[in-house]
Amino acid sequence: MTINELREARNKAWQGAKAFVESKRDKDGLLSKEDAAAYDEMEKKIKDYSAEIERMEQMEKIENELNKPVNTPIVTKPMTVNSKEKTGRASDEYKAGMLMALRTNFKQISNVLQEGVDADGGYLVPEEYDSRLIQTLEEENIMRKLSTRIITSGEHKINIAATKPAAAWIEEGAALTFGDATFGQILLDAHKLHVAIKVTEELLYDNAFGLENYIIDQFGKALANAEEDAFLNGTGVGQPLGLFADKGGGTVANTVTALTTDAAIGLVYALKRPYRKNASFIINDQLIAQLRTLKDNNGTYMWQPALTAGEPDKFLGYDVYTSQYAPSNAIAFGDYKYYNIGDRGTRSFKQLNELFAGNGMIGYVAKERVDGKLILPEAVQILKIGAAKAAKA
Repeated sequence: MTINELREARNKAWQGAKAFVESKRDKDGLLSKEDAAAYDEMEKKIKDYSAEIERMEQMEKIENELNKPVNTPIVTKPMTVNSKEKTGRASDEYKAGMLMALRTNFKQISNVLQEGVDADGGYLVPEEYDSRLIQTLEEENIMRKLSTRIITSGEHKINIAATKPAAAWIEEGAALTFGDATFGQILLDAHKLHVAIKVTEELLYDNAFGLENYIIDQFGKALANAEEDAFLNGTGVGQPLGLFADKGGGTVANTVTALTTDAAIGLVYALKRPYRKNASFIINDQLIAQLRTLKDNNGTYMWQPALTAGEPDKFLGYDVYTSQYAPSNAIAFGDYKYYNIGDRGTRSFKQLNELFAGNGMIGYVAKERVDGKLILPEAVQILKIGAAKAAKA
């Protein structure tokens, strides 16, 4: 018999036993000796059914366990343990909504984009886009690699110690002398930088065209180039204050008529020792040829090519970074972590309505707000190459 048949037989036996007891009770509700013995036999049979059912269930369990495969194949998608669902601008829905808005000339705008509406119009870029733009800026912009980045929500004040206390020897019982500590402040504001691009309507509606990567690449490179130029040469008026600025930039260590070995060595040691630990050169491409011809007293070139691809070359043991925006008549040497870049908020995209409608083009604008300043001029020394300063009478 099967387990189900045994269960049915046990149920029938139990119903029969109950009916037998009800039919055999006397006026006092008791069973006779013979009827009690008959009921005991019925009850024993029911218990035997239960024991047999339990035995067969255990056998079935053991059989199923033995029939399991040694290695269970994975038939579901792998799951990330403790993964958190992305929300807001980090979500896939926001990214898809932004891409759809771009492809439809912002005619199809998902409600999810309302989470990233910019106060000045337009929509904040998804976090993945913003991160990839940051990566593009860092790859293209040497100053973002070398400097200190600060994310600000408003005007950012940096306190600078203008004077430092000095220790003095005193005799036993003599009065203490106190110096006045003074502090200056450098303000990181937010200057607006934007870049605009045009794409044809055919490319916009062509799903095979990588619109997302194209926009990120074009915006990223344009912003990075403009930033690097400002971080090196900016006047501080409507733009960051550059590293080579006459006021607020690095300290001019020397001015020479020509780049020589002695001038280069003098530039290195014009920088105080604590700053030299993390120092490097920033130089224009045009000066590289001159720098590479310099030799030491033994006639050995002081230029050291990088041993690994992607790593900077070295001069006098220090890394050399080149920039097309660095002045062609100056070399910087210092610790650029003291140049602070303040990013205000995040970047945003905006559609240019009707501007290029007549020629079948669609315009987009990306914008950011950023500032940059060198907070310690002594941390960067500048060697100027040009006419020497006239001696004072």
